[in-house]
Order: sequence, then C-alpha cells, then structure tokens
Amino acid sequence: MNITYEKCEDYLIPNLIPDPEPEGELRKFGLMRKSYLKNYRRGIYSGLLLSGELKKHLLMIQEQAEERFDLLVEQMAEREGVTEQLKAHEQMLWVQRMNGIRARAEEIVMEEIIYTL
Repeated sequence: MNITYEKCEDYLIPNLIPDPEPEGELRKFGLMRKSYLKNYRRGIYSGLLLSGELKKHLLMIQEQAEERFDLLVEQMAEREGVTEQLKAHEQMLWVQRMNGIRARAEEIVMEEIIYTL
C-alpha cells in the first residue's frame, strides 16, 4: 500500500492508495475459500484484506485446489476403470461414475486445501 500525504492547513492527511490487485478471476474454489475465511477465520480474512493480499491469496489457493482436483479425478477414474471406451459404450454409466468421482475429489480438496491452509 502506497501512502502519500496531503497538507490540509497545518495537518498532513494520509491518502491511502491500494496496490493494484492481481489479475485473475475467482472461480469456485477461490470463492469457497473466501467464504470460509470470512465466516470462520475472521482474523486471517481481515488481515489479508487490510494488507491487500486477499485476492493474491485466493488466487493461489484456487490454483492449488484446481490442480489437486484435476489430479484426483484423473487418478480415481483410472483406478476405477472409467475410460473413454466406457463413455463410448455406456454413456449414462460413465456420467454416473464421473459425477461420483468428481464429488469425492471435491470433498477431498475442500478438506485438504480450502478448510486447512
């Protein structure tokens, strides 16, 4: 945060100018982390917000969570035999299994990354 001062009669009044926010859009995991911090870790949330590091933190967590989620889905699908062949022959079974895999992977990511770091 850059601080400059403006002279107003005999007093110097600070002009608080926040640093530019990092580029990037918050998606599912970033917004979940923000909600968690805001509701259950107010001290951390306030500290990050006041220091101007909140969005940077959320984008970092979001990136980690998305990478972990993709890796888990890939590994679980391979282990359970959910392949492109199954998708070609039995689409509804493939969708059912992938939805289950994605739900489990999301729960793991939430416990490991969103609710702990």
